[in-house]
Amino acid sequence: MAPMTRPLLNRRLAEFGTTIFAEMSALAARTGSINLGQGFPDTDGPEEVREAAVRALRDGRGNQYPPGPGVPELRTAVADHQRQRYGLEYDPDTEVLVTAGATEAIAAALLALVEPGDEVIALEPYYDSYAACVAMAGGTRVPVTLRPHEGAYVLDLDELRAAVTDRTRLILLNTPHNPTGTVLTRAELTAVAELAVERDLLVVTDEVYEHLVFDGAEHVPIATLPGMRDRTVTIGSSGKTFSFTGWKVGWATGTHELVAAVRTAKQYLTYVSAGPFQYAVAEALRLPDAYFDSFRADHQRKRDLLGDGLRAVGFEVYQPQGTYFITADITPFGEKDGYAFCRALPERCGVVAIPNSVFYDDPGTGRSQVRFAFCKKDDVLVEAVGRLRRLVS
Repeated sequence: MAPMTRPLLNRRLAEFGTTIFAEMSALAARTGSINLGQGFPDTDGPEEVREAAVRALRDGRGNQYPPGPGVPELRTAVADHQRQRYGLEYDPDTEVLVTAGATEAIAAALLALVEPGDEVIALEPYYDSYAACVAMAGGTRVPVTLRPHEGAYVLDLDELRAAVTDRTRLILLNTPHNPTGTVLTRAELTAVAELAVERDLLVVTDEVYEHLVFDGAEHVPIATLPGMRDRTVTIGSSGKTFSFTGWKVGWATGTHELVAAVRTAKQYLTYVSAGPFQYAVAEALRLPDAYFDSFRADHQRKRDLLGDGLRAVGFEVYQPQGTYFITADITPFGEKDGYAFCRALPERCGVVAIPNSVFYDDPGTGRSQVRFAFCKKDDVLVEAVGRLRRLVS
């Protein structure tokens, strides 16, 4: 039999291989290292939410195909959440779509709204699925880079304005931002909104860390700003807020026209998913404010525990205002290559991190930065810091 001579992987995806998260998590398992790479907690979320999923299973709710847009209870809970917290009014029947996590929502939104050749602006460094989803949609990604400044990462609004061309279709936002932990301010988002209105751009905004903002920072959904409700798809998720990342329950909200477009693409991806878990997430979204306040405070404390430990070891630490993640620079150790550093770290210290270079189009931009996840038990974070002291012993 003659071997295939044509490439098997289509050229849009040729630059993408195994995700860095799969690679580094496998390395953690193989070496028995503490995994501070992939952003998942090492404890389950609220017991009452887990029991709600068990109850749904036992009651036969969601064991067969749920409705394509999502179960009504969850769509209503999402609409109530957006109204009560942000004053955003959405019709749960036509303006809320349940997805297989935020990643599917991003993919469906880009597949639905981007034509081949359209330019998509994204804030770099960006979560790796953004680049792949833009490529699958046939779009051209245009990075606008958040740059280190005085211990944090900041957006250059002039650079953003300069990136918009006649071919720009959409701005893909992420705030609170993974991996830098930046929370865009109301003033910054107002400038983005004014640009979108002026240039008639769509905005897809990934807000999965909306409940993880620290130090009094404010999460401002861009859809709340003048002129933006009609041009914004807002993406949320239960995984990061309730510590059930394996359930993969996310959602998209927007106008009827935007959500209908996203649903058109989504229905040919998974169609439906996570039936019983949808009922449980509906109950989770109705937890009292005390849960969300405690959740935020606990993670701020974990951020400080790991951040202080990394500084004590010798890393230069960029203080995140939100998310699960801390970015640290390795140059104080005489190191320059974050990817090589992370590949060697499990053997050197028994800890896994993620090199930030994988989140850039030009890997040289973030070459000396690495990302650690702090959504772990306190004793795990303390043990990880202890192990990292081997870098200077």
